[in-house]
Amino acid sequence: MPTSPESARDLSDPQYREAVVDLLGAMAYGELQAFERLAGDAPMAPDFYNRAAMAEMAVAEFAHFKMLRTRLLELGADPDVAMAPFVEAIDGFHASTAPNDWLESLVKAYVGDGIATDFYRDVAQFLDPQTRDLINEVCADLGHSKFVVDAVQYCVAEDPKVAGRLALWGRRLMGEAVAQSQRVAAQREALIDLVLGGSGPDLAAVTRMFADLTENHTARMKSLGLEA
Repeated sequence: MPTSPESARDLSDPQYREAVVDLLGAMAYGELQAFERLAGDAPMAPDFYNRAAMAEMAVAEFAHFKMLRTRLLELGADPDVAMAPFVEAIDGFHASTAPNDWLESLVKAYVGDGIATDFYRDVAQFLDPQTRDLINEVCADLGHSKFVVDAVQYCVAEDPKVAGRLALWGRRLMGEAVAQSQRVAAQREALIDLVLGGSGPDLAAVTRMFADLTENHTARMKSLGLEA
């Protein structure tokens, strides 16, 4: 989607404010879940170095959660209420994509979280400056991507047979993420309007958005040494 400064709206607009609270609520619960997931998956790591690296990723996710929770409170929203509509979809995604081992956990952290990051960055261009800056800060790469890419590439080089399994895993992650996103969008009218930049129902815009997500997903898979 092209940048459109004119479409940025003001938080004094009740409908726009509702959509921003929805968006931040979805992000906050996603970050909280990411923290819990990474912390839970860390013991699967093959050694203490990699275990600590995953724990560090989890800490970063929790820091992002706190930033989003603080902003929701500043907007006069109850974070628990703001997150509640997204619990079922996000929990459903994680339940259907529980990793079987450390490598699958790494790919999920990189590919699955990358899909969400691309989506939120795409939406951010239509937001007021303060909300846009917060989302971009939450979505910033803190260097963890390099750790994941290096680790997966090393393991694939050591045992090329795992590449096929991880490629299938990446495709599954993409499919589940898109399916859950569509379910959420169908239930949150204000949020889907925000996603489309305030343009209302626009099939072409939705098609472009998912095409961009797919293209970025393919690039991430290739960076891991895997086929999308």
